[in-house]
Amino acid sequence: MRLGVLTLFPEMFGSLTEWGVTGRAKAQGLYSLDLFNPRDHATDKHGTVDDRPYGGGPGMVMQAPIMADCLNQAKDAIGQDAVVIAMSPQGEVFDDAIARELAKLPALIFVAGRYEGIDERFLTRYVDREISLGDYVVSGGELPAMMVMDAVIRHLPGALGHSASAEEDSFAEGVLDCPHYTRPEEFEGEPVPPVLLSGNHAAIARWRAAMGLQRTIDRRSDLLADKTLTKEQAALLKEWGLPGWGDC
Repeated sequence: MRLGVLTLFPEMFGSLTEWGVTGRAKAQGLYSLDLFNPRDHATDKHGTVDDRPYGGGPGMVMQAPIMADCLNQAKDAIGQDAVVIAMSPQGEVFDDAIARELAKLPALIFVAGRYEGIDERFLTRYVDREISLGDYVVSGGELPAMMVMDAVIRHLPGALGHSASAEEDSFAEGVLDCPHYTRPEEFEGEPVPPVLLSGNHAAIARWRAAMGLQRTIDRRSDLLADKTLTKEQAALLKEWGLPGWGDC
């Protein structure tokens, strides 16, 4: 996969490319990342990329011509087929389904805005998709872009040490992940659930599925708002004595 980012702070992306799962994936050649600084396309000696908003008001707005020139440079390097994504609190809310969808594409270019925002004409003419991480505002699009890229890279074949890891993550099946335990067998008086020590892999799989479903009911019932439990799911909850939907 080919990735690119339009950013005023390219040095921030070392945390993505040099560490952990995403660092290893880059070292393995599973993706490439190129960074493009809009300041390189500024027309004055100060490297100005923003200006005051028409109509007045606080903050500064990133200029459309400079952003367009920077994007054209990115597309020349990464490919004209790259899907352009702007990180914006006005965009569609990011989730695992979108991460999986993006992971199937050959090339993505992220636009990390700063200041009050980006000239609307650039967004409407050049951006294919706007994505948000939630109903809050941060100082720039770099951290949100890295979070989206991290989630996407995890779905690239070979990125995770275990081929099933991505399929067992939270949200992979539309529900939260189950609880996890490791040594010691008892911590501050609380033992590991006996089923995990039983060696019965079928029972362990059923317990994990039931616990993930119950955790979703307890903590993120909104994920199930437009769904009804199947007979199999209801049976799983009953098998492990869990309260289920409407009883918690």
